[in-house]
Amino acid sequence: MKKNLFAVLLVLIISAGICHAGDMGKQLAKESMIERIQKQGVIRVGMSTFVPWAMKDKKGELIGFEIDVARKLAEDMGVKVEFVPTNWSGIIPALLTGKFDVIIGGMGITPQRNLKVNFTIPYDYSGMSMVAHQKKAAGFSGIADFNKTDVVIAARMGTTAEMAAKKYMPKASLRVFENESQALQELNLGRVHAVVASAPMPVFHALKYPEKLFVPLSENFTKEPIGFAVPKGDYDALNFFNNWITNMHAQGFLKETKAYWFESNKWESLVQ
Repeated sequence: MKKNLFAVLLVLIISAGICHAGDMGKQLAKESMIERIQKQGVIRVGMSTFVPWAMKDKKGELIGFEIDVARKLAEDMGVKVEFVPTNWSGIIPALLTGKFDVIIGGMGITPQRNLKVNFTIPYDYSGMSMVAHQKKAAGFSGIADFNKTDVVIAARMGTTAEMAAKKYMPKASLRVFENESQALQELNLGRVHAVVASAPMPVFHALKYPEKLFVPLSENFTKEPIGFAVPKGDYDALNFFNNWITNMHAQGFLKETKAYWFESNKWESLVQ
């Protein structure tokens, strides 16, 4: 009886081992995103418009920091790039359902997002700033001035700007919009005191309407790492993107590209 029981247990253990080995084999044999992109000859990039990260020029073509980064990545991979404009509030679900391969869209690396997707090492760092209405926010010069119950703040839905507004100005009323342009329009019309957004957009927008807007803070009030977002499980893709970012930092490409889009106004004639 004991011998029969031992034989049964041995068969079960061997069967489990074979199944486990089979699962591992399937996992190892699974084609990585990088291999698929190379076979198809195109990398699909999910993004959303944020000035000057990604925007359309006078001809309707996409330009901006993220656009240059994605194009350089595609060039180095020897493939074409296909941009897939997506509403920011739904961009992670769109990635997970396979509508594109990677998000390159100024996405801040946060623990909450990291539960759903994998992030590369940072290819950039950003921070939150504000652009305010001169009359409604007259005399405001710090976060404490905006953290009041009679103040109305606007931000783009689903962004780290929304998260920062809730964290640093919890007493203020927060209005969120699907597009950044909608939030800015509310500010221009004097319906909100300020818009919270990633730098340097608040500065650019204030310079565009100096007669009615201003930047109340001398420095960004947050700092956040920015990374590519990819579906979980594909470590080959994550390895390639991480090493590409490391090389682009070393070669100075990321620094030079950011300087053009964030520290100069040479590109403004392309969109105005």
